[in-house]
Amino acid sequence: MMMLTCPGKRFKGRRQRCSGAELVEFTMTFIPFLCLITATISISWGIFAKSALQYAVRVAVRTGITITKSTPGFSGTLTDYVKNLTKTSSIGFLKDTSLVHVHYYQPPLPGSTGSLTDVSTVTSGSNPGNQAGNVMVVSVDSYSLPTIIPRIFKWNAVDKSASTINVSSADLIEQIAFTDLAPLGTAP
Repeated sequence: MMMLTCPGKRFKGRRQRCSGAELVEFTMTFIPFLCLITATISISWGIFAKSALQYAVRVAVRTGITITKSTPGFSGTLTDYVKNLTKTSSIGFLKDTSLVHVHYYQPPLPGSTGSLTDVSTVTSGSNPGNQAGNVMVVSVDSYSLPTIIPRIFKWNAVDKSASTINVSSADLIEQIAFTDLAPLGTAP
């Protein structure tokens, strides 16, 4: 078995071999490893937050397109119910419903090249915003995600600014009897 010793030194025993080399090697590998771990944690935090908010708006849309006045547990207006459902499904990311927006759109007639018509403010009459066939869009706009670990770009430049997340989901409101439509409420 051959033992490596420091250049220019005679072998005098194990304690005389290159003292301090392990510390230098550890430092040279630990700092990049620490940078890699912090970058992974920071990116994972952002992905997790966006996924949680995306899940929340999907749950709210899927539930909102099927709500009727006679749905058990439903009270109030459809828009407020959907906003609160988004908040409760967000795993604690949303503290209130101020960033949640609910819009209702009437699609163009079949064969038409027109655009969607915003009917979010139409709460009464023969064509309210939440009638069957309209599109419900639930979104969380400009959610500010604080950083867990500040990003360091240069030795004297540390970025502590929050990331902004926007998510949305949309679906067609299902066939519901006109007399059983839930009250629309104030949208967005």
